[in-house]
This record gives sequence, structure tokens and C-alpha cells, in this order.
Amino acid sequence: MPLPHTPATPHPAPRTTAVRRHVRRGVGTAACAVSLLASAPSLVGAVAGPPVPIQTPGPAAIRPLLPGPRVAPQWPNPEPWAGAPAAMLVTSLPTDSAGDMAQIAWFRASRTQLALYPGTSNPGPGPFARGPEKVPPAGRAKLVATFNAGFYEKDSPAGFYVNATLYHPMLRGLATVVGDANGHVSIVSWTGGKRPGPGVLVARQNLPLLVENGRVAPRVNASPAWGLTLGGAPAVWRSALGIDGNGNLIYAAAPDQTAPSLARLMVHAGAVSAMELDINPAWPILTSFGGPEAARPSLVVSNPNQIATRFLVPSAKDFFAIYLQTTIGLAPEPF
Repeated sequence: MPLPHTPATPHPAPRTTAVRRHVRRGVGTAACAVSLLASAPSLVGAVAGPPVPIQTPGPAAIRPLLPGPRVAPQWPNPEPWAGAPAAMLVTSLPTDSAGDMAQIAWFRASRTQLALYPGTSNPGPGPFARGPEKVPPAGRAKLVATFNAGFYEKDSPAGFYVNATLYHPMLRGLATVVGDANGHVSIVSWTGGKRPGPGVLVARQNLPLLVENGRVAPRVNASPAWGLTLGGAPAVWRSALGIDGNGNLIYAAAPDQTAPSLARLMVHAGAVSAMELDINPAWPILTSFGGPEAARPSLVVSNPNQIATRFLVPSAKDFFAIYLQTTIGLAPEPF
């Protein structure tokens, strides 16, 4: 659904939000080098500058959401093949007395990098090359995880930028995951212009921020402004992407969630900034892999409407992929 916005300024805003929201890390599609950006628009995306080999602390200690004698959640590593320290950790939490569970994944900033891929139908129609519309074979050797992105553009206008291509203009005031050429990833409320500046490699918007400065954003409520739901129910499957105080990404998905309850879940998981991704049963999905080359895909989010191999074949919607950052220097993958 359309969201109100103000006219854009000609330049992206400086990143004045606290440094804790981001950390140096690789960002891109695991399919081409930065030097190819200007000369090869038909290639898949871009890889950010050299990652800084820092170590970041682990995920926040999560206490049970519900009262009662419950065991504190642990953070197992679903991919020991990826080496130490763990690139990805997962946990789950009961969200209500009916037994519904939220699944949460945490991605170590110092070991991973984020990629964004267009799908066959989103971003919407346009003259631009769309890439493989799946995880490219050249990137699968170090594939850590895949997960859903945001709404269809036709349902909720929002900016979409990758592969030096502006598929849809950026809108002020919308939550935006941003990856830049210095290797930073952040989740911010966009205050810049319609086109990201030259230092931005990836920008994907979806609705306003859910979480801001470690708190549920003031505008978050249970209204249809947070997405039209299946059957008009206020509580449905919802997913979100956040970033913690050390720049590590956090993904969460759960059934029977309103926008406020999802925001509280992200705060509970340690997010200092977060945005809603897709909602309704057909879309939330997070897959991990039991070995290199996308071996043994497994659904982390127990959504019965999904299959683990969804993004290994062409996808209607755009999606995110997480790779091990130190080995992403792969050959370009043609569209």
C-alpha cells in the first residue's frame, strides 16, 4: 500500500546514527568484483571493499518471552562446516501459550556478507537486467543462508538498488538495509535522495523502522499500515531483519505476530534497529546449509508453506543470501 513520504533531497544523508548500528563487513552478491561495476552492468551485483578482519561478540543472551519455569534459550551452530567462530547461530522462543515459536538467526558480522538478488516478479517490471533470480552456482561454495526480503513493489512502493541499478527510487522515511563500498551494513530510516550515492552498493526498503535506538519505534501499531494480512487477521506470519549493537545481523520470523509483537521480539533478540520484511504464510523463510555447495538445505523457520531449496531455483520475489565473507572473490555470473 502507498505510504506517505516527503520530497527527497539530492544526496543520501550522512550516517549520523550511532556507530553501534553497523560494522565493517563485506556486502554484495558473491558474483562480481567492485572493479566490474561500471563496465559490466550485465553482471550479478557487487562485492564491497575488503572486509576488516575483526571479531565481534556473540548474540545477546535471550531470556524466555513467557513467564514460568522455562529453560533459557541456547544458540546452537547449524553449520560447523563453516569454521570457527560460528558464522551463524540460531535459537527459538515460544511466543504464546498455544505453543507458537519464533525462530531467530544471528549472523556474525566479521565472518559474513550480505547479498541481494532480484526475483522474476520483484522488483517490478522494468528494462533492467534481473540476474539469475536465484543463488548463482558460482556463489554456492560458501553459501551460509538464504531468507526472504520485503513486500512486492506493487503492494508497497519502496526503493530497490543493487548491481549499480536503481530498480525503484528510494523513498524518505522508509526502513532501509544499506550496504556500502566501505564494507558497512546498516538498517536506517532513509533521509537521502531518490538514488543512493556512489558509495552505496545495496539498498532495499520496506515500510518504516520497527525498532529504533533499541526500542519499539513510536509509530508501530497493529493497523493495516504494516501490511495487508491474509483474511484481514491482525496476527499472521511475519518476519524482520535487525542489527545488534555490534553490527551483527538478526533475522526472526514467527506465526501469529502483529507489527508491535514482532518489534518487541526483535528488541528482545538484541536489535538496536530493525525493519519488517515479508508477512503472511506464503513468504517468511530462512534456510541454512549443512555443507558447502549449498549441501543439505534445511528450514530454520518451521513454516510448513516453504521448501528449503526455494532460492536455489528461480524465485518470484527478491531475496537475501548470506555468504562467508573471506572467500567471496568469485568469477562474475552472467545474467
